[in-house]
Amino acid sequence: MAKASEAYVRAGEREVRISSPDRVIYEATDRTPAVTKLMVAEYVTSVEDGLMRALRDRPTALERWTSGVREGMKLATGPQDRNADAFYQKRVPKGAPDYLESVEITFPSGRTAEEICPTEIAVPVWCAQMGALTFHPWPVRRTDVDHPDELRIDLDPQPGTTFADAVRVAGVARELLADLGMTGFAKTSGNRGIHVYVRIEPRWDFGEVRHAAIAFGRELEKRDDGVTTAWWKEERGERIFVDFNQNTRDRTIASAYSLRPLPGAPVSTPLGWDELASLTSPADLNLFSVPSRLAVDGDPWATIDDVHHSLQPLLDLWEEHPVELNYPPDHPKMPGEPPRVQPSKKVAEHWDADGNRIDGT
Repeated sequence: MAKASEAYVRAGEREVRISSPDRVIYEATDRTPAVTKLMVAEYVTSVEDGLMRALRDRPTALERWTSGVREGMKLATGPQDRNADAFYQKRVPKGAPDYLESVEITFPSGRTAEEICPTEIAVPVWCAQMGALTFHPWPVRRTDVDHPDELRIDLDPQPGTTFADAVRVAGVARELLADLGMTGFAKTSGNRGIHVYVRIEPRWDFGEVRHAAIAFGRELEKRDDGVTTAWWKEERGERIFVDFNQNTRDRTIASAYSLRPLPGAPVSTPLGWDELASLTSPADLNLFSVPSRLAVDGDPWATIDDVHHSLQPLLDLWEEHPVELNYPPDHPKMPGEPPRVQPSKKVAEHWDADGNRIDGT
């Protein structure tokens, strides 16, 4: 039987054309059947309520896997990966439909770009047509792209730790947030990690939000010795890393209801706290199971926009110990930042008190 050359998916009030609808994007596993390009587009429409809550009016980068997901394929993370199989799209692609809206964002380098800003479900469906599986929204709205309205707590399991460890730490994070007068909303990462989001008032810049995340991580370390904020992997040990730099300008996390490029088409899935506490296998939350969850039970994040918290309690904690930590390597060197060299390779006399390398060494 000949393969269909195109199909159409109903997305709100629009029909979005899907070329090569039978192309296999995810191969079958022992637990899940194969997933075609058309199935990906249909999945996007089936989670419209939750997905648009995560993306609406936010500048959004796309993680595009135009040839599908296969073992050994690589995602480009920089110019050195020009032969990679997948890539991040941070600018509006050529040929975008006229209903796709954008917003100008500024990268850490000072360069600017027009980035996709989803305003209706047809936009992420069209992105799926372009091979996008994962959506990476900024923690800002297009009305104010320099002041985040989200604090993002990324709990990243290190080698030797398990998803169960991340679940335990997420529970401690919930208690800490409650003590600070804040409400957190949890989701799986789609892999082994857990993300906790807190809506905040858009009054503080990226640097201040990042400092709040560092302060939160340090308080979490005090409550659970299985937590670390150590930037260098060699110092983390078998602990859950609080990736504070996910709150830095142009650093993004897979959105709620995004597919992840892993076997079985797993989904970064919002959960209630009680459900998270009893979850043993995040792989069960995938393209096949998540739409029915949303249809039957609704979105666990339905009330996330009801309250926007003050960041001041965390900034007060930061001021009690305002010691800077490393920024990502693609950012300019920042005031007070420690040397950008692995501790095991650092020679003390080669660095000045401000973390700058001394010339001639």
